[in-house]
Amino acid sequence: MLTDSSLRSAIDSLWDKLYSGGLSNPLDAIEQISFLLFLKRLDEREQDAERSARLRKKPYTPLFPDPTLRWSHWTQLTAGDALKHVRDKVFPFLKNLGVPTQPDPETLDNPGSTEPAPPPPEKPAFARHMEGAEFKINKPSLLIEATKAIDAMDISGRHQDVQGDVYEYLLQRLNTAGRNGQFRTPRHIIRLIVRMIDPRPNDRICDPAAGTCGFLVNAYQHILETHTAPGQLVYDEEGYPHGLTGERLSDEERAFLQEHAITGFDSDSGMTMLRIGAMNLMLHGLTNPRFSWADTLSKDFPEQGEYTVIVANPPFKGALDSGVHPDLPAGVKKTEILFLHQFLRLLDMGGRAAVIVPDGVLFGSSKAHTAIRRKLVEENRLDGVVSMPSGVFRPYAGVSTAILFFTKGGTTTDIWFYDMAADGFSLDDKRQRLPDSDLPDLLTCWQKRYHPAFQKDRTARLATLKKQLAPLHAQRLRHHETLHRLRFEEVLHDSPAARLARETEEIALAAHDARLAPLETEAAQLDRQFFVSKARVKAQNYDLSASRYRPASSSDTYHAPPEITLQRLLLLSQEAEKEIAAIQQEVKA
Repeated sequence: MLTDSSLRSAIDSLWDKLYSGGLSNPLDAIEQISFLLFLKRLDEREQDAERSARLRKKPYTPLFPDPTLRWSHWTQLTAGDALKHVRDKVFPFLKNLGVPTQPDPETLDNPGSTEPAPPPPEKPAFARHMEGAEFKINKPSLLIEATKAIDAMDISGRHQDVQGDVYEYLLQRLNTAGRNGQFRTPRHIIRLIVRMIDPRPNDRICDPAAGTCGFLVNAYQHILETHTAPGQLVYDEEGYPHGLTGERLSDEERAFLQEHAITGFDSDSGMTMLRIGAMNLMLHGLTNPRFSWADTLSKDFPEQGEYTVIVANPPFKGALDSGVHPDLPAGVKKTEILFLHQFLRLLDMGGRAAVIVPDGVLFGSSKAHTAIRRKLVEENRLDGVVSMPSGVFRPYAGVSTAILFFTKGGTTTDIWFYDMAADGFSLDDKRQRLPDSDLPDLLTCWQKRYHPAFQKDRTARLATLKKQLAPLHAQRLRHHETLHRLRFEEVLHDSPAARLARETEEIALAAHDARLAPLETEAAQLDRQFFVSKARVKAQNYDLSASRYRPASSSDTYHAPPEITLQRLLLLSQEAEKEIAAIQQEVKA
């Protein structure tokens, strides 16, 4: 989620420059911006690696075979020379990034051998994704303007995966995000989910609808974070870690993490998403990302039981009519339901999943909805359900969503629920940062959900707060009763004294509410997590809505007794009759 207004303005300006420079196709603009951002960040990553090697007094193998390929070099050339250099040398280097260089035949041990030469190694995924890519900036001045705009964005000072955030923002401008489910999960929600699922170095992690690979990047970073000495980590103001060395990983774990642990698929036929996702993974340290094109719901997708962790926010606005994998339930068309079945297929026994679903999955009454909930509860272990407020995905979609945590196999007993109300941002289209957030409490409750002492202390504190709040709520009702009466008297008598009394009571009520607010906020948060038995869920047709089971809070709304309401209506009627009589006298006079 691109929340920085200065960065949004810079991207808007760059977009306008590319449009006026001849890139009228919006997807071309997205792709060219991504290429330039990637080249800039590759150079910055190289600088960081060189600096780290010098400090550690270790040798370093440069990523760039020729230093003139680096952003810091060619952006200093004249406009014409820079464009020619990028088109002829830099972009071909980018397209073949990670491809092993072929040995010179003259340097082989046996150059005169009649044995056939070994076949060239298969290109890595990134190079395959880039095979059809074109550098479409053809004006020297436009290239220089674009590079200056990107330099001004200060990318190195930001924690976000900028490619993904830019893609998200540009899709918003295109007005396509949300119509086809193609919107990114906010970064803080991704980080929350990954920390809750807690991937480990030996896990085989997959996102079958990876998009820009935000979940996979965060899973990789989480493993590095949990295997870096705490003293080496630095957290920014938003809680994101820096200095991820993963120094506590063994050589075998590090190799597995690079080569086998992280896998993603996406079905973007235009390749834009694949290129951006692969660049994102590479910039975060995965040198040969296992990220490829696949329609993971189709009959041609062969994988099954391959993964121990799945983290995903699959598209949930589509409907498939044909070509669905034969192992998936026949007759089901909704993608959000099909993906849940497919996640279970892809998980190894005991594998864990954390996936976002629309609220309809929790309570839908169709056979397909009920069947997948029954499958999660009866045939697997449904570990938890987190209900999220409807504004989390704004401005791209206002749909309410939830996070499901489940384990393939096992037995469901009690299901843990958390009814989230605030994620730290306003729930409107602006999504401005706010101080209130349930996320820290949510994570703590999840991590300690089976700790009896934690649950006991939390229950005791909630009981104490309710005792404290009961008389305060009663006092607030009395304030409302008095205010209700004074407003009526003000209308009835229209006197300065009645107005002053009403204003004085409103001030007293505001002061009372201010004293109540922190206690009510704490009590509401303590009440957000709860457990529900499997038997109770089964009795409700496997409904997984938090609102179905969360105890309703008592209302503090004041309602005047019927006899008082009738008395006041009578007084108003009498006053009205007096007014009518006075008017009639004036008419007769």
